[in-house]
Amino acid sequence: MLKSISLKLGHILVLYGGWGLFAMSFLDSSLVPFPVVNDLALIVMASKRPALWPLYALASTLGSVGGAYLLYGIARGGGKFFFRKTTPQSLIRAQGWLERNDFLSILVASLLPPPAPYKVFVLTAGVLRVNPLNFGLALLVGRGLRFGAEAWLGARYGAQAQDYVRHNLGWASLAIVIVIVGLALLQRWVAKAKG
Repeated sequence: MLKSISLKLGHILVLYGGWGLFAMSFLDSSLVPFPVVNDLALIVMASKRPALWPLYALASTLGSVGGAYLLYGIARGGGKFFFRKTTPQSLIRAQGWLERNDFLSILVASLLPPPAPYKVFVLTAGVLRVNPLNFGLALLVGRGLRFGAEAWLGARYGAQAQDYVRHNLGWASLAIVIVIVGLALLQRWVAKAKG
């Protein structure tokens, strides 16, 4: 039922152009899931008005970051509720790992396509009080890359980009994540070698 409501709401929001993309991405990153609908809407809109692809990508990015900050704030304020069955030791380990890797963790999560557990990362970041600036910057970079690539593909290849993204988004996202994690590990290895 929720999927049906999301699809209907998505069709309505598309009518509002960039503002509709902003709202759809905001809702998808916070409270109402729009699995893949916002990605496909972005591609379709960019294919219909190719000159506006940067604006559409920006609207989707800012909406997604804003929605994630809402969820992050909710989790930061009362998020222990979400993890009430989790042992204190596992929360301490997760917090330690996130403190060392906050930017990278959020960046990787923001690049992954559905059904990746993106909101779990956002909620966990809020509960564990990840640095809000690092959180926002990682989301801005990750979502900006993802939505920018989708909008560019839509503008460049038109409606054919939908099929391409639908079939290859997972592989492309995985490749990007591997490159980012590889670069981060290389940077740490070089830092340890110098230090």
